[in-house]
Formats: sequence, C-alpha cells, structure tokens
Amino acid sequence: MSDSKKFSSVMFNLENKEGVVTPLCVEGLHDPDPLARASGIWISSAGSAMLPVGEFPLKQREDWVWLAVQSGTVNLVDLGSNFTMKVREGAIIPPYTHGSKLVCEQESRILWMAVKGPLVEQFMQSMGAISRKPLKQGVLPSQLKLARNAVQAAVRAQAAAQAGASAQLQQLLWAMLASHSGQPVAMNAVLSHEIAKVLDEMHKHQYKNSYSLSDMAEISRMPVETFRKRFVSEVGMPPQSYQLHCKMERAKVLLKDGLSVKQTGVEVGMKDPYHFSKTFKNIVGMSPSKYWKTTLE
Repeated sequence: MSDSKKFSSVMFNLENKEGVVTPLCVEGLHDPDPLARASGIWISSAGSAMLPVGEFPLKQREDWVWLAVQSGTVNLVDLGSNFTMKVREGAIIPPYTHGSKLVCEQESRILWMAVKGPLVEQFMQSMGAISRKPLKQGVLPSQLKLARNAVQAAVRAQAAAQAGASAQLQQLLWAMLASHSGQPVAMNAVLSHEIAKVLDEMHKHQYKNSYSLSDMAEISRMPVETFRKRFVSEVGMPPQSYQLHCKMERAKVLLKDGLSVKQTGVEVGMKDPYHFSKTFKNIVGMSPSKYWKTTLE
C-alpha cells in the first residue's frame, strides 16, 4: 500500500489509505500539437473508470469535464448540485468546481473527457453547459462511442507519443458537438441515405415538428419495422427517443435565448406547458423555469 502511483488519478482526488476502495481507472493525458492549439480548443485528457460502491471526490480542475455513465447509476454531489445519472446520462462540470464527488450505490462505469483552450467556454455552451454549475445531460449512443474512441486515443498518445493523435482527438471532439447538435453521426462508419434523410428532416424544422414512427418510415421509404430496426442499428437508440432528446436540447438553447417556457414548448412541438415542463424535467433534471433562472446566474 505504499506505492502512491497505485492511487494516482487525473480525475479523482484519491488518498493513499489502507482499506479505502478506489476506482479502477484507465486515463490518458494529451499534449496537443501546434495545429490543435491554434484551433483554440482540444481534449487535454480522457479516461474511463469502474466505480465500486462508495464516494469518490473529484479533483478541482482548470478545464471543463464532459462525463457520461456507461453502466450503473451515479450521483453527482457538490455544494450547489445533486442529481442522479443513469445509463446514457451524464454531466458537464465547469472548471474550478469545488467539492464535487461521485456517489455510487452499485458498481458503475463512467467515461469522461477534459476539454481546454481559449475557446472552450463557447464550445461547452454549445454542448449545453450553463453558468458555473454542473449540469445533467442526455447522452447519445454515438457520443458514448466517440468518447470511448477518445479515451483509447488519449491513452495511446500518452503511452507512445503516437503521431497523429492530436488530429484524431480533434476530429472526435468536433464529432461530439455535431452529434449533440442533431447532425447525423453514425454508430458505425456512415449513416445510410435513408436514415440520414430522416435526421435531416427533423433538423431542418428545428425539431418543431413531431414525427410518428410511421411518418419517419415514410420519409425513409421503408416499412415501419424495417425502419425502426435500421434506425436503432445505425443511431443506437429508438427513433422517438432520439427525437425527444433533440427537442430537449433545442429547448435548452431557446430558454438560454430568453424565450418563455410556454413559447419554448410551442417551438419544440409541445403546446401543453405542463407536458413540456414534465418532459424537460425528466430529461434535464430540473424544470424549464429553473433552467432559465440558472442561465442568468
């Protein structure tokens, strides 16, 4: 137990104490090349961790952290936030966040990326971050896959100073933003023309229209069940779940722009304010009115 390296982590504030349960971490640091630095934003580190039952304090960092839950359930607790993240949910943690910790009541697995650079705040706001508080986020399957690839690239870059690592990490970072913004990003290779048509149709109308499964299948020119299976295979989640995720991300943008809760609901195709507010809170972790107030802080 005297080997302090055993407990070293970029992400977690771990103490070298007898009997303390520690997470199993795989982490990589990235020293960006001149082109990445010139872009104004880059992934500074990335990692994954298997968390046993317990509490795990996070280090106070100078960069932003995007975090996602792969399996299990994780509570994020700090001085001003307390929310639960399940599979395909996560959080954005601003820099210099003090006193944050992850609490697990069951074994869980997480992925995370730390992002840095002079343009990082604008980038993270585009990813849905607000003010200086950790914020719960929905996470798309494509984003989970991109994050896994980023962890692998960062670990290889640190281990072998791999040429081209910065370029690969930059591509993955911008693909994360594209996926978050509703642009077609495939789970494997590229999306088929049929599925891309459906995603483009949703995006074209800024998610104001609400498409049934039959509507989407008609746009793709495929039978309903064939379309559903193809969509899940390529995008990684059911069509209606994807549509709802995009609507809520659009709603966050509109609320930050100053629209009222009622107006925002109308703009994302939910004219009933109660239904919109309930759906928003279930996905984002706070009501639309609280989210709007938080953007003003």
